[in-house]
Amino acid sequence: MTREAVSFTAAGVRRGFFAAQVMAPGIILYAMVFGVLASERGMSWLQAMLMSAAVYSGSAQLAALQGWTATAAVTPVIVTIFVMNARYVLYGAALQPWLAGLPRHQSWGSLFFLGDGNWAMAMREYDAGYRDAGYVLGSGVAMFAPWLGGTLLGHLLAGNVPNPAAFGLDFMLVAFAAAIGIVLWRGKSDLWPVAAAGLAALLVHRLVPGAWYIVAAGISGGLMGAWRHGR
Repeated sequence: MTREAVSFTAAGVRRGFFAAQVMAPGIILYAMVFGVLASERGMSWLQAMLMSAAVYSGSAQLAALQGWTATAAVTPVIVTIFVMNARYVLYGAALQPWLAGLPRHQSWGSLFFLGDGNWAMAMREYDAGYRDAGYVLGSGVAMFAPWLGGTLLGHLLAGNVPNPAAFGLDFMLVAFAAAIGIVLWRGKSDLWPVAAAGLAALLVHRLVPGAWYIVAAGISGGLMGAWRHGR
């Protein structure tokens, strides 16, 4: 496709919205799992919905639930979310050539709805030469809406799932992390960050109450990965 100047049109929004519909069923199921587990942890439907709208990250939200109780400290939960969502800094930087020249309400609005799936779709379109940045917003909205709907549906249905562990729903975060790890695995060099994260999590879990072990694992693994990459 011929390289074009960056634009932002309704046609681009529609194209992104319809292109992302293929991912909607999976997003709804994933969000339903979060809704069920959020209810099991004592969250109200409104709290779960607000978390899905503000955080909008399945991995971060499921990680935050690990330390969520009626008496849980807020700080480790917030830090966990920031650590798990640190990848969005890189996502935003990758989209900078596409969004930098747009008015702020268009670029910031597109980034608000940014998720893993539509970021990958948008980058593929950009690499192919497509230059209508409305695609980023449209594909993001197409995934954001099912995420909210699935969260609410899961919470409402939680009463019919009295023991999420019996269905393996409490294993969702581990399964998600394992799947991502397999996809991103590059060889033996990746054992160093994995080992650093595992060791940090084990030590902090034994020494510090709450969900700080998740924070420790994320930071330790990231630092080890950065150190190994820089060598």
